[in-house]
Amino acid sequence: MNLSEKDQLYNWHPYTQHQTVGLLPAIVKGQGAVLWDENGNEYLDAIASWWVNPYGHSNPVMAEAIYKQLTTLEHVLFGGFTNKPAVELAEKLLSLLPSNQKKLFFSDNGSTAVEVALKAAMQFFYNKKEVRRRILAFDDAFHGDTFGAMASSGITFFTEAFQGSLVDVYRIPVPVQGQEAHALQVLEEQLQTGEFAAFIFEPLCQGAAGMVMYSAEVLDKMILLCRKYGVFTIADEVMTGFGKTGKNFACDYLTEQPDMLCLSKALTGGTIPMAITSFTQEIFDGFLDTDVNKALFHGHTFTANPTGCAAALASIALLESEEMQANIQRIHKHHLAFAEKMNAHPRVKTTRVLGVIFALEIAREGVESYYGNFRNRLYQFFIQNGVILRPVGNIVYILPPYIMTDAQLEKVYEVVEAAVEID
Repeated sequence: MNLSEKDQLYNWHPYTQHQTVGLLPAIVKGQGAVLWDENGNEYLDAIASWWVNPYGHSNPVMAEAIYKQLTTLEHVLFGGFTNKPAVELAEKLLSLLPSNQKKLFFSDNGSTAVEVALKAAMQFFYNKKEVRRRILAFDDAFHGDTFGAMASSGITFFTEAFQGSLVDVYRIPVPVQGQEAHALQVLEEQLQTGEFAAFIFEPLCQGAAGMVMYSAEVLDKMILLCRKYGVFTIADEVMTGFGKTGKNFACDYLTEQPDMLCLSKALTGGTIPMAITSFTQEIFDGFLDTDVNKALFHGHTFTANPTGCAAALASIALLESEEMQANIQRIHKHHLAFAEKMNAHPRVKTTRVLGVIFALEIAREGVESYYGNFRNRLYQFFIQNGVILRPVGNIVYILPPYIMTDAQLEKVYEVVEAAVEID
């Protein structure tokens, strides 16, 4: 058997209905924006392998940083100890994050970064003997697959099997253009109840919803409302963080600052699983007490893994380089030009661009399901044409690694343009 056949025999893949899926391509090599499977087929990784790999596969800077750390200290427990890479990463990240962020809590993936934020928000009020067990979130949000993160997500087929077992969440309309006043009104009506611990949001761009975008100005107003009513704000930057929106963080477009940020995905440049939740000093101080039971009892074995921290430091250095910043701007300009071209296409309903994020909605009658037949035809068309893209219903998005060349980007555009013609 080849790798694909063995995989089918042994492995259970995420977000996959194995009753209907066939053999999956077995990737054996990656270099830059290109991946190769065991049969020698070549694919352009136009979504940076689920948004984690902005500096390209097999990046030598990342590899060297990880190798050097592995030969010094690969791992040490973070309970009762600390380590040099963790301290250096904390110092570096806090210099880049909004100025009100003062403390970092390490975990291992985006879902747990969100879980830590939600638990901290609710326990903060519990420690004060104040009951606030409800959360506010946007419609069509996606924050992860653990129970708190799943509850905060609004894409129902991800969560419907677990209804009745989740944190109570009230959903706010997304403040897209033309709906800002209504969303603000609904938010304030709920805040007035005094029942909520936190409002969690994907700042400026809802990734899994199909790159749905809204303005920084309306999000500033929402943060101000939450502050007025003493409700914490949580910016889920798992997707948007580390350059995707054209700035280091989507929150860099804001005037107001959230109380917590959740980071993962591109944090380690697509190498080692790691996540971070950042907090204001006020939240951290809410857990300080002579009573040990008021501490935040959350953690996992690989918290602040030194190798992961070394990878994150190398990743941030790459992000800050002149070359990478120029690449981000270059891709953004190409996206804008492609959007202008596709807006004239009769089968294109809308396009959206933010930083290196491009989204295109194909005009279709009726409502297309998230993993429906049309989406699956699009996905297979992209794979057959050597491009890795994962459509959301009738929405095609591109979120390429920053090192993708102009010629490679043009190939992706050509394939997307051809896919618009699919019935």
